[in-house]
Amino acid sequence: MTHVASHIPRVQQSESAITGFVAELVIAALGVTCLAIAVGANQRWLDRHFLPSFLLPRAWFVLIETTVRVGLAVLGARLVTAVRRRAGRFVQREPVLAASVVAAVLLAFGAGELALEYKKVQPAEWFFPDEEPRRQVDARLGWTFVPSRTGHMAIGGRDITYTFDAHGYRVGSVDEPVDFERPSILFTGESVMVGEGLTWDETIAARAGETLGLQPANLAVHGYSIDQAYMRLETELPRFRAPVAVVSLFMTELFGRNLDRDRPYLASGLLWQPARSRSRLRSLAGIFVPYRSDATIEHGIRDTREVLRATAALAAAHGAAPLIVVPQFGHADERDQMLRRRFFDGTGLAAVFVEIDPGWRLAWDRHPDARAARTIADAIASAFRRDVRPDRTLSRRPAPLSSTARPDVHPSSDGR
Repeated sequence: MTHVASHIPRVQQSESAITGFVAELVIAALGVTCLAIAVGANQRWLDRHFLPSFLLPRAWFVLIETTVRVGLAVLGARLVTAVRRRAGRFVQREPVLAASVVAAVLLAFGAGELALEYKKVQPAEWFFPDEEPRRQVDARLGWTFVPSRTGHMAIGGRDITYTFDAHGYRVGSVDEPVDFERPSILFTGESVMVGEGLTWDETIAARAGETLGLQPANLAVHGYSIDQAYMRLETELPRFRAPVAVVSLFMTELFGRNLDRDRPYLASGLLWQPARSRSRLRSLAGIFVPYRSDATIEHGIRDTREVLRATAALAAAHGAAPLIVVPQFGHADERDQMLRRRFFDGTGLAAVFVEIDPGWRLAWDRHPDARAARTIADAIASAFRRDVRPDRTLSRRPAPLSSTARPDVHPSSDGR
């Protein structure tokens, strides 16, 4: 019995040593992984897998990426050196407590996932259901604006009124809904085209329509991808008896939205697909770390080109001239230029590229201010103005965007 009793502590010590070694190995592996990411994720790799952001200037984006890389390097070095040994000793001394800590962390992730299951998690572009302009669920499109409604929001010290007619189009007044019998120029897109933070008269649609003498029909909806914009146009365009033109908005900074699957989308061949349900924690992680694989980006470029072509074909089939407006704040860097070429080269799509003063944004966020909206509207009007006949038809179509062309419109020096 004495021999057996003396053997038990030795077995326990041996097991404790093995457990400590395993803990050190795991911590070391985590440290090496952090160091590998910090070294391997150079700026070229980051530019390839983290797409341009509408919300963050490139300089900020690069600063954040660099800071994270430095932080990972420091963390990795600490894990491999000091933390690894301390963790091993702690596990050897307090194996039960160490196991409890690991179990608590795992259970916290599980509890978080379960808690979020009971909370309706909207796409990032519709995170706050009660914000203005108010939205409602739509089975095919994901969401649309609440129709026949006026909402108010204080933005930049101004009270902005958002008014929508019975079809959910933004209009200037409830007494002036869109008339389907009148010659119209239709606008599709998302919050930039809706006119986030702008009065109705300041919006791209209102200004371009006034210049051309055509009724503007603003079909755009906050947070839409290019797929959703196309599907909404497909639904709404047949209502119009005299559509003269269809203007779509495209920005490389919004391309990442086309890759999201937390909303209805169009797969290859324009096949409608419902929003995919996935881990709530993974969805939140994707907001903070929007990594995209090469395959995902390639498929996204191919599918986006297909949707852009389909949008132009749909407009032409209804007798309307298609035009894509491509705003760019400041001079596009090499990455943006290359990405834009991949969308438009060889498509023959009619488009106008508009370079805008980078300071012409709303003070509280990144949306275009009234000066930028005027510049974009003027570019649209210039593409059509000479070709609108007295009967409100077009004599010819706008030209395709050249991949080597200089910007068609530059910001004027006086800000008008």
